[in-house]
Amino acid sequence: MGNSKASPAADIVIASVHSLTNGDRIAKFDPKRFKLVLVDEAHHIVAPSYREVLEYFGLNEPSCDSPVLVGVSATLSRADGLKLGAAIDHIVYHKDYMDMIDEEWLANAVFTTVQSEANLSRVKNNKFGDFAAGSLSKAVNTDRTNHVTVRAWLANAKERKSTLVFCVDVEHTKQLTKVFRQAGVDARYLTGKTSKAVRDDQLLRFKNQEYPVLLNCGLFTEGTDIPNIDCVLLARPTRSRNLLIQMIGRGLRLHPGKKDCHIIDMVATLETGIISTPTLFGLHPDEVLNKANGKDLKDKENEAPSTDYDDPDPTQDPDTFDDINLTFTKYDTIYDLILDMKSEKHIRSLSHYAWVRTGEDKYLLSEATGWITIEKSNDTFQSSPSPTNAQQPLWTVHHVKKYKSPTTETAHYTRPRLIATGPDLESAVHAADTYAASEFEERYISILQPWRRRPATSAQLTILNKAKLRKEALRPEDLTRGQATDLITKLKFGGKKRFEKQVGKRKKKEEKAREIEEFRERERVRVGPVL
Repeated sequence: MGNSKASPAADIVIASVHSLTNGDRIAKFDPKRFKLVLVDEAHHIVAPSYREVLEYFGLNEPSCDSPVLVGVSATLSRADGLKLGAAIDHIVYHKDYMDMIDEEWLANAVFTTVQSEANLSRVKNNKFGDFAAGSLSKAVNTDRTNHVTVRAWLANAKERKSTLVFCVDVEHTKQLTKVFRQAGVDARYLTGKTSKAVRDDQLLRFKNQEYPVLLNCGLFTEGTDIPNIDCVLLARPTRSRNLLIQMIGRGLRLHPGKKDCHIIDMVATLETGIISTPTLFGLHPDEVLNKANGKDLKDKENEAPSTDYDDPDPTQDPDTFDDINLTFTKYDTIYDLILDMKSEKHIRSLSHYAWVRTGEDKYLLSEATGWITIEKSNDTFQSSPSPTNAQQPLWTVHHVKKYKSPTTETAHYTRPRLIATGPDLESAVHAADTYAASEFEERYISILQPWRRRPATSAQLTILNKAKLRKEALRPEDLTRGQATDLITKLKFGGKKRFEKQVGKRKKKEEKAREIEEFRERERVRVGPVL
């Protein structure tokens, strides 16, 4: 790797994929000499550069003459929905975080989600479907949100000895560090621009618990061993399940005297597809981080503690933001988090496309050329080779395409075509999104499009008012064009029955409340003349 030159005659060669595919470096290794190819972080294995290496060693197709391929990863899934089965035949062993916590291979996790006031609805995406760092930073790195973050930590984790904070970018890291220090906390930061000498020194001091809070951006997600971390503060939102798992995982290493790790997730209510600790475990995205501002700086200085850090001053009173109200939801164990089931808006936490729920465990994404459905199937699969594992339901993705008859010009629809399957809703959504991106126009299906925030059109209101969704007629100011589009889709694809059932339940509750009020009125005793 880098400037190191491995001997082609070595029994074991350790290399990065980037180094192997650099020029003709890989050509000096004879594939016939190797009996095993071991891939770490194997969730990357279907990426083009990895496939290039596998092909060189004859591993792109099954063959008796090729080496054995073994992949290991803590996150066996991809945000783009691409199947690892394109490179890996069989999962021979799997143990998830919950099993490892149960068996005490990892420390227990205690979760707190913090509801902030931020809004990510206008944040752009990068090519991998996660938030673009520059755009995200402008939404998250604000004085108000940074003060909310520090207050949340002070309220929940100030007694913790070693807190690792994940930020969006360099400027966010610096600004949040500043707010911590203004609050009297000895907080320090490391970024990719920090010199190696400073990084090694500060990391050693943190491991020795000489200061309580270390902030970073993009440094400590993969391959980091800081077992003394007993609190992880997630100050950056993400749409990537893998990234969230990696950030949380930094705090789950065992360490003498460490009872558990407190995960504090700064979240904010939104519908643009964010992954937070609740959604990681299949819950409603009730609280998800938001609001920051910042840009990627071209920082030329070698950072040093003497210039980067002012002594924390407990008496310093920064902007107080007295109107900030923090809402905390605490879960004493990972099971409490899972049992807090709220799933009505779950799919919008997994995707930035305009999926709507049209039935129980059924979702639909439509466009002028057809629609894609995600539905829980009656078929099942076994999640691992263990004979004790119960059968799990399978999620299926189907595509229906619209076409015109060449003779009559009337619209016709193809039979539903199976596109993908997944072991859970999240996997199915990622696969469906990847397919939708190639079949549908982004401007019609993305919930981030500006047109969705404009008032509903008169044509939309006419359709909705005919459906008699409520007694009073809907007006343009009552809902946006995007909301109207979603409602019409629900009505068209079976959502009206669900709506009517909900209306019926609401009416029953209202009638019951009215009966109770009438009873109370009859029983009420008033001071005065008896009539």
